[in-house]
Amino acid sequence: MNARTLPGQMEPALLAVEAALLDERRPLTRAEVDAVAALPLDHLPDLIALAHRVRLDYCGPAVELESLINAKSGACPEDCAFCSQSARYSTDVDVYPFLDLDDVLEAARATKAAGATQFCIVVAVRGPSERLLTKVIDAVDAVHEQTGLEVACSLGLLTQEQAERLAAAGVKRYNHNLEAPREVFPSICTTHAYDDRVATAHLALDAGMELCCGGILGMGETLSQRIDFAFELAQLEPTEVPINFLMPSGTPLGEVRRISAREALQAIALFRLVLPSAWLRLAGGRELVLGELQAMGIVAGANALIVGNYLTTSGRPAEEDLALLDALGMPVADGPGEGRFIVDGDGAHARPARAPAGDTVPARTTIPVTAR
Repeated sequence: MNARTLPGQMEPALLAVEAALLDERRPLTRAEVDAVAALPLDHLPDLIALAHRVRLDYCGPAVELESLINAKSGACPEDCAFCSQSARYSTDVDVYPFLDLDDVLEAARATKAAGATQFCIVVAVRGPSERLLTKVIDAVDAVHEQTGLEVACSLGLLTQEQAERLAAAGVKRYNHNLEAPREVFPSICTTHAYDDRVATAHLALDAGMELCCGGILGMGETLSQRIDFAFELAQLEPTEVPINFLMPSGTPLGEVRRISAREALQAIALFRLVLPSAWLRLAGGRELVLGELQAMGIVAGANALIVGNYLTTSGRPAEEDLALLDALGMPVADGPGEGRFIVDGDGAHARPARAPAGDTVPARTTIPVTAR
């Protein structure tokens, strides 16, 4: 315990952040986040409690569920050092071309039956060819027509015309992760640049799609670089931020020291403080890294989950996650806001974010990366 605090009292750094986010309702400065991050992990319970209050205040209690389908696996020409789908590494990942439409629809129906509201089509490519883009758009149309699920896509780097065609097809959200902090990125990928990823994120937003943009923690980055990453993401104003944790594989990063459960919980909480109104989605690696602390990941500020399997690894059965949310008293969201695409008995329409009764959902605010 720090000499400045007594039992039951909160650290001054946490009190300052609490006032900024819950009373003043302003974005945090980098100095404020650094002060919280500098607290020993003995103060993690207080940090988690604050992140949970911020999540409830800005987003409400609901947790959104999403399922992925890896519609084209392996043989990617890029050299991302974390990715088992790269053709440059010897891994045991399955390699197959774009799935048949019937396979995509079967996965979409299973997604809906599991209680998810969004279906994400992912392909392992640098960027889509014309033939691939046409297949994806056909699949998007079929999923909309036969399941009513909202469809998101992750197809790599886009041109302006490709982004506009996806938006016109009803793709509501584009998933394009920055993957790592700017300072770290050159050490994990040389076949394209960090700014190429930023450019695609802007093209998706300019085309009218929502942006899903996050990355992977535990790739050897420092705590300071994790904070850099949170601010870099916040500058893009993403609707959703997936938080993955590095998984062992046959890639060059396969032997990197695994991030500990306490470090992971600290990172989730810090991301919530920097991105108070985003949907923070726990994704790949959460079972391995968090282990028995899955529930703590939700209480630490996350409010969305990938259910079922991930792109190249097995996840938890959806039933286990639904039981976890029930035990926590957290309802499953009808779907995140910001104009979510919904198809129901009244037709296709956008639905705003849901807020606690009597409240409104606060507007998202750009947080400057250079704030000190």
